[in-house]
Amino acid sequence: MQETAHSPATPPQISAEHRELLDQMLDKWSLHVLDRLCEQPSRFNELRRAIPAVTQKSLTATLRRLERNGMVERVVVSTRPLAVEYRISSLGKTLQDLIDALLRWTTVNMPEVERARERFDEQT
Repeated sequence: MQETAHSPATPPQISAEHRELLDQMLDKWSLHVLDRLCEQPSRFNELRRAIPAVTQKSLTATLRRLERNGMVERVVVSTRPLAVEYRISSLGKTLQDLIDALLRWTTVNMPEVERARERFDEQT
């Protein structure tokens, strides 16, 4: 079997471009927003209620960054008054399995991480 340039045996190199995108996708709030929008489209205030710790400024910045990167779509809903709804884009939907896997991994491994933290803190 011939290996391709991106086979598991030869993973792609992390370039500055990749690092920047990963930093933006894995920042403090993006996974929360993406996880929520994978479930259902939401208005800004619905997202704020779903993620109570996020500030208005941080949520605005996160949504703009996700929209710029093509992960989220901002849709004007023709209601009275006009409303804006955020939806996961088709590109963003490709992340759903990865997001679910990350969340499952953290759920399963959090006890071990906590034990490692305790051991580290005891040694320092």
